Amino acid sequence: MRPLIFTILAAAAVAAAPGVAAAKEKLAPEAQLEKLLDGRVAGEPQSCIPLASASSSQIIDKTAIVYRIGSTMWVNRPKSGADTLNDDDILVTKLTGSQLCSIDTIELHDRTSHMYSGFVSLGEFVPYRRAKAQ
Repeated sequence: MRPLIFTILAAAAVAAAPGVAAAKEKLAPEAQLEKLLDGRVAGEPQSCIPLASASSSQIIDKTAIVYRIGSTMWVNRPKSGADTLNDDDILVTKLTGSQLCSIDTIELHDRTSHMYSGFVSLGEFVPYRRAKAQ
């Protein structure tokens, strides 16, 4: 009986090990943003970006939304509501024109239930471009 219990406990420990390693690898939000922007230089903040040109967006938990337009990453640190940002949420953007601007708000919806989970009031968009080789 003891060998069976030992085998079960050993198997459970091995099965749990990948989850523990993955949990340790998750970076803090600011560190995650810093890693994403590594090798890039901040430009002059802008009030609006052409959302139709964005190829993707990424939520950094409780910190920022990053939009990719071409090779430029536009970082928006919301004026309010950043504490509700969750990288597993869906951004619901309702535009009045062709641009996303710092006066706009974005609703957040849970990816699984599609229920409303909050909103953010956008701030200015800071462009980050690759640093030129010297």
